Amino acid sequence: MAADAELLIDRRRLRRRLSLWRVLGIGGLIVALGAVGYRVRSGTEGLGFGAVRPQIARISISGFIAGSEATAKLMKRVGESSAVQGVVVSINSPGGTTTGSEELFRNLRALAAKKPIVAFVDGTAASGAYITAIAADHIVARETALVGSIGVLFQYPDLSGLLDKVGVKVESVKSSPLKAEPSGFTPTSPEARAALAAVVGDTYAWFKGLVAERRGMDAGQVATVSDGRVFSGRQSVPLKLVDELGSERQAVAWLESARNVPKDLPVTDWKPKADNGFSLWSALGLGADLLGFEDLSARLARIGGEAQAAAQGGLLVLWRPAPETAP
Repeated sequence: MAADAELLIDRRRLRRRLSLWRVLGIGGLIVALGAVGYRVRSGTEGLGFGAVRPQIARISISGFIAGSEATAKLMKRVGESSAVQGVVVSINSPGGTTTGSEELFRNLRALAAKKPIVAFVDGTAASGAYITAIAADHIVARETALVGSIGVLFQYPDLSGLLDKVGVKVESVKSSPLKAEPSGFTPTSPEARAALAAVVGDTYAWFKGLVAERRGMDAGQVATVSDGRVFSGRQSVPLKLVDELGSERQAVAWLESARNVPKDLPVTDWKPKADNGFSLWSALGLGADLLGFEDLSARLARIGGEAQAAAQGGLLVLWRPAPETAP
């Protein structure tokens, strides 16, 4: 009887072990299939199963634009993919830093040397995001999209009045009068303001030159559109800011007709690989995304990007409407 009991216990233990390994095996299979599905959806080649079928890659540019190594690597992957026959750059952004916008422009021009690119303004392509749009050889915008805001911005807080009220005085020893100006702790001197205006003016000239070159505008045409305002998609066509009104379908049709991209190819989202960097904003954004609040997640990512850019300092090519003043 004791032997029978021990045998029964051993069988139960074996069953539990087998059940555990079955669960682990099924779980591993599900993860593997999910990874394959994600790779297929994101247009990634490889995995030992042969190349992904021909497709048009969609690269989405949204939120605050800053320098991104992950986005640069994405452009490189898209350019090297034999499956990608063309690229739609879908834009909905108010802009960002000058350096981040310039980097994105250069990366897109490098990609354009390998793949035909069309830009689609799905909502807003303002300031730095318009720099992104003109990297493409053709721009399609929705009729009610917002386009333009060609200009450069340098903002900094003047805390000198507040410090005077609380009785705080900040002293500094500088190698020259313009070192670390503007400081925010003292009123900006005329010399410092003039130096900053020269930097803004030079970057503004670079921006206008880029628009003139990429959009085929003369000086008069550039002057008309470069006073900092935004234009609707409908206004943008006669101003040569965009080429055509329509949806993403029109953008794809241009690739097919003007760049000989095969018809009826699927349009597949290509996304940067996840950034492993951790911050309060990224943690909050991840939590919101996991809970299904995608809009909140995107908003937190934008705020985090702007906060990071503000901490780093520098020029902005950003359309930021002033909030209404409460009565």
